[in-house]
Amino acid sequence: MKRKYVPDLTRQMAICEVNYARLNKLMPDLEECDMREFSLVCGEHQTQIRIEVEERFVYTTTLQISQQDDSCSSWLESPALVVRLYHDANMAEVICLKRRRQLSGAYPYPNREMHQPDEKVQLNNYLGEWLSHCQQHGQFIEPVFTA
Repeated sequence: MKRKYVPDLTRQMAICEVNYARLNKLMPDLEECDMREFSLVCGEHQTQIRIEVEERFVYTTTLQISQQDDSCSSWLESPALVVRLYHDANMAEVICLKRRRQLSGAYPYPNREMHQPDEKVQLNNYLGEWLSHCQQHGQFIEPVFTA
């Protein structure tokens, strides 16, 4: 008999803490900045990662982190994550995918939505890889104003 999935809270908290630190390195001026874009180039393909503030409160900030890829076909939607930053706990957690309801910590399997039992952990790991890649290979896109 297959064992029920039990979330490893210590590991999840560590991932969220590292993601918070990565986001603060990418957006050190988070209190004033509402959006930041990074360009990633791989061979002939160019992708932009956009970090956009959706809402800002004293203890939390909600971001939407999305990827715009010019080479994607029209039927394939680019990934977008909604991430909540908890400033008092120094943690950043994926709360949902764009246009979907909030994720649960664990899912029974199989389920109607076909979520993996550890879907939230996988998305937080994915966010970490995305942010790490932006830190290592991303080029900050800043608009240039002419007088």
